[in-house]
Amino acid sequence: MSADDTYGNSHLTQWLLETDSLEDFLQTLADAALELSRVQGAGLTLERDGRPLTVVSAGTVATKLDEKQYGQDDGPCLQALRTGEELLVRDMLQESRWGDYPPYAAACGIRSSLSLPIAAHTHTACAINLYAAPPDAFGQADLTALRSLAAEATGAISLAQRIADTQEFADQLQTAMHSRSVIDQALGVVMGQRRCSADEAFGILRSASQHRNIKLRDLCAELITNLTGRPPTAPELRPRP
Repeated sequence: MSADDTYGNSHLTQWLLETDSLEDFLQTLADAALELSRVQGAGLTLERDGRPLTVVSAGTVATKLDEKQYGQDDGPCLQALRTGEELLVRDMLQESRWGDYPPYAAACGIRSSLSLPIAAHTHTACAINLYAAPPDAFGQADLTALRSLAAEATGAISLAQRIADTQEFADQLQTAMHSRSVIDQALGVVMGQRRCSADEAFGILRSASQHRNIKLRDLCAELITNLTGRPPTAPELRPRP
């Protein structure tokens, strides 16, 4: 069965829809990578804005090898993630890069590794990191399925990030609408009490806000609460039918 049949785009989209968080989705990817490669460990590093944010793993060794690289801010998985290039380590005992990480990996029983970038050069970059006990475990292996998994995961993670960004934007919009509604309610109160225009009422509220050194929205919320006996409310942002 081909990689496209086993872990094609439809499967990844289904995983994304069925999981409750991006971390759960990444765990599913790590599990799938371990199943495909049949090595000792698979870890998946997620980095946003230049720093690792979360790690998921499958197998027994991935977590401590990933953590060793994070501790020195260097290693094959971070290099693959940051450069967007596939990185193969044939034998840790023959490796001179990354300080004392290679001998540490060898002491943990891992002689070779493969790191595949996902969503390279984006603000949600990842890498699948595969760890094998024998040296040159990936040199003669067919990596087509793993590369296909990484390529398809790039689109799925980009979709997940768009969903997250859209929700964040909606939350910010909801907050802005609520603030505007509270201010409008307070303007109406001041206009009624002072029998003045909206501009004059706004000037009164702004002056009071500056004098008391509190935000205009908080001042208006306090005014409404004192007047009605309960905090102000605002209509929710609802999708179009």
